[in-house]
Amino acid sequence: MVQNRPKYGLLCGPRGCRGIVGEFWYLAGMTANVDLANPDFYINREISFLQFNRRVLEQAKIADVPLLERLRFLCITSSNLDEFFEVRVAGLKQRYALGSTQRGPDNLTPAEQLRAISLEAHALVEEQYRVLNDMMFPALEQEGIHFLQGERWNKKQGRWLKRYFNYELEPILTPIGLDPAHPFPRLLNKNLTFIVTLDGKDAFGRNSGMAIVQAPRALPRVVRLPETHAESPNDLVFLSEIIETYVDDLFSGMRVSGCYQFRVTRNSDLFVDAEEVDDLLRAVEGELLSRRFGDAVRLELAEDCPGDVAHFLQMQFDLTDDDVYRCDGPVNLMRLNMIPDEVPRPDLKYAGFTPRTLSRIQHASDLFAAIREGDILLHHPFDSFLPVIDFLRQSAADPAVLSIRQTLYRTGADSAVVSALIDAARNGKEVLVVIELRARFDEAANIELATSLQEVGAQVVYGVVGFKTHAKMSMVIRREGRRLARYIHVGTGNYHTRTARLYTDYGLFTCDPAITRDVEQVFKQLTTMGKAGKLKKMLQAPFTLQSTLHRHIESEIANAEAGRPARLIAKMNALIDPETIRVLYRASQAGVNVDLIVRGLCALKPGIEGVSENIRVISVIGRFLEHTRVFYFEHGGEPLMYISSADWMQRNFFDRVETCIPIEDEALRDSLMRDIKLYLDDTAAWELNPDGGYQRRKGGRKSLIAQERLLEAAPG
Repeated sequence: MVQNRPKYGLLCGPRGCRGIVGEFWYLAGMTANVDLANPDFYINREISFLQFNRRVLEQAKIADVPLLERLRFLCITSSNLDEFFEVRVAGLKQRYALGSTQRGPDNLTPAEQLRAISLEAHALVEEQYRVLNDMMFPALEQEGIHFLQGERWNKKQGRWLKRYFNYELEPILTPIGLDPAHPFPRLLNKNLTFIVTLDGKDAFGRNSGMAIVQAPRALPRVVRLPETHAESPNDLVFLSEIIETYVDDLFSGMRVSGCYQFRVTRNSDLFVDAEEVDDLLRAVEGELLSRRFGDAVRLELAEDCPGDVAHFLQMQFDLTDDDVYRCDGPVNLMRLNMIPDEVPRPDLKYAGFTPRTLSRIQHASDLFAAIREGDILLHHPFDSFLPVIDFLRQSAADPAVLSIRQTLYRTGADSAVVSALIDAARNGKEVLVVIELRARFDEAANIELATSLQEVGAQVVYGVVGFKTHAKMSMVIRREGRRLARYIHVGTGNYHTRTARLYTDYGLFTCDPAITRDVEQVFKQLTTMGKAGKLKKMLQAPFTLQSTLHRHIESEIANAEAGRPARLIAKMNALIDPETIRVLYRASQAGVNVDLIVRGLCALKPGIEGVSENIRVISVIGRFLEHTRVFYFEHGGEPLMYISSADWMQRNFFDRVETCIPIEDEALRDSLMRDIKLYLDDTAAWELNPDGGYQRRKGGRKSLIAQERLLEAAPG
């Protein structure tokens, strides 16, 4: 019972799409009694994240990836782990401390999850340092990029580094001896610190035996030797190496018997009580002050630190053995992240590219006229982000423009988008900006941004307490004759010019009256206390997004059961909503062909007989961070396609303001499907197996890398 292939020539039909033979289990009704809530059918979200981080780490091992880009991937895994411990592990520890035994879809308690995380994370950290020591450092040495340890300094270099220590470091270092008058200090989150063991007595006759030295955050973690003292163009020294070499100078009259790097990671998630807060800005500002000194959740420690010293530190932070991570090299690999930018070796980096500008808007002096000709879809970074900035710049300068409304989640420093909004306010436009103050780790920058906009007369609101505003929307209202025309840009990614070069995202320009009216209604929801009218075309969280997506999946199920073509494709960053996973399992059981492209977290297990054998899950990791959210439904031969700001997670469906926009222009849908087909056929993608593990495809001579193919269309 194999169906005809649907439009776009993609895989189709129950049992007939991936070479799965026979329908005996289905026809015999073997799925009728399957409990789709069975924990065996779900992957723990925290373990799924660590698996994702392993896939990123694998990029650092690929010989075909330029060396300094491989180093970046290694650094990304370190940064990812930092945030994971600061937020996810911290949250689990809080639940465990409160005695919670609540279980997720995988049936693991907080205590069981913490133990599983520790095992997986320790193995991951061990692999990070193996890659650094056995692969990165030797390869960098071969390319003339040297990290010089003390024993490799010649006399001239040693003298220069001693002067650097005396004049740049020592004046701002504050060693703290540990005694009853100097208890163990409160150390900043993630700050590089040293514990020093001492012999002898100080000027006051004290002999505590230990001291703490915090590395100054104002100085770079890697120091380049000047050309006059270097033996090669790129001779580098870790700041920690300089401190460890000359730390004796900080303790006159005493002997340093040991100096060991460590770093503590703290709970950094903000808590804002939605029922108690009366001023969101002040509440977030208050929480930011406490982030630096939250409860400790992880201790990273130099490999050579003696056991008694390690135990002493562990006790100071009230951590268990599971929370201690030994580092066979520099503590905090993110300090290496500066190297690709500081080392002038373009041959060891990805080749530059110029994003293309669609011919229709390349020479358009009037973007509004171009949008009136038809919807415009941009795929960043392959398509330039400049039209989005030009849209706002033209709006700021156009006398016919009366109002600009904008959501901002992350923007980056010196944002061209923000500059255009400031110009618009100065030019007398009504500018309304919805800023999400709780964009994780961008809170302080967003508070500063809000102040800058308010100073020029823009109206700034902070969305709805209890719901993050994650939607990406910009709307311009323009007087055209006797009517007010509305133009919008909506997308899957942030209004951030830097990440637009690093993340893949879609953005849509349209003046479709129904969609622009929907966007206007959402802005009203965010700024007023009243209810907005029903949306015509756009799906929105926390109201209609999950239920409508489920209804579309149910429609595919009905089509499959009726013997009609049934197909679903979804591309996103994360899939962990258990209700949605159960609906997808039912779709598979009915014979719907489901292809999921999930970059990161995925709690669904594909390929389980009688449950999910019609589901395929792949993850694409490459030069650019895959950030697009695209949803396709075969819909009985009349395809439905959406782009969205939302992943399929409970927080996106119910705790955030998200948008999901239909792509109705057939040519744009065809363009999207061509992109999706490339990702589905990517020969370097990772396949998720029924056991929850990932396996990389092997392309051989007929390799197809989706991102490379998409770059081929961009000029060099």
